[in-house]
Amino acid sequence: VKTELFRAGRGPLLNKVLAEALAGRHAWDVLSGSGEMYAPLMERKLVVPYRSPESKAYDGSMIGRDGEWIAYHTNSYVLGVNTHLVKSEQAPRSYEALLDAKWKDGKISLDSDAYPVLIGLSQAWGKEKAVNYLKRLAAQNPVVKRGNDERVQLTAAGEYPLLIAYASGITRVAQKGAPIEWLPLDPVVVQVNPLQVAARAPHPNAARLFTDFALSKDGQEMVRSGFREPARSDVESPSNAALKGFKRVIIGPENYRDYKEYVKLYQEIFRTR
Repeated sequence: VKTELFRAGRGPLLNKVLAEALAGRHAWDVLSGSGEMYAPLMERKLVVPYRSPESKAYDGSMIGRDGEWIAYHTNSYVLGVNTHLVKSEQAPRSYEALLDAKWKDGKISLDSDAYPVLIGLSQAWGKEKAVNYLKRLAAQNPVVKRGNDERVQLTAAGEYPLLIAYASGITRVAQKGAPIEWLPLDPVVVQVNPLQVAARAPHPNAARLFTDFALSKDGQEMVRSGFREPARSDVESPSNAALKGFKRVIIGPENYRDYKEYVKLYQEIFRTR
């Protein structure tokens, strides 16, 4: 299958797809994006269910009920630690430990777009407890800015002792020898990044063939080689192995139904509006 890749952030990518559809142009075959793109695409009937033969190797939490999406890879939110600034025995190993006074005033880096953390903790603890916790975390005066990869680099460089970010991004930097490692916090919030097939794909058969390969063992091993978390159950990754024994809260596309409400709440808590 000959592929042509268009890469963009979730906002610009969704806007491009919706604008083209409004203009009667359907130029894409397969989309890999984040879960919050699911509802707008479904509402406008821009995706079609496709149950790949490879889906049998995926856990039920990684597949849409009607086959309208399947996980391509996942992102696990974990605690990153600069090992030059924080000794292993001093590293916080729970959400509650992040509220210790020694981590106050710029010691923790948070993503201004980490809305799935609020969604996931609300699922695990209940919304009231999750909101109360994040308000207490906000009182620690963390540094809140956009960008997982940039914040990982800054933490490795010594800008912050701690950060909450994707395990895969921290692993990529750590394997290059940077003084950074990550620890799971229980529960671990896991964001699903789904694959979806366009309802009016210009190349519908190629779209399905590409999806089959992306979901295959070979395809998922390629995902792993790029230091991402494969979603396929029989393809292990360093991240998945380290998370064994921890409760995982899976945030699939359906969990974004009240997304705007959670975005507003997260922004109010961390004053990013």
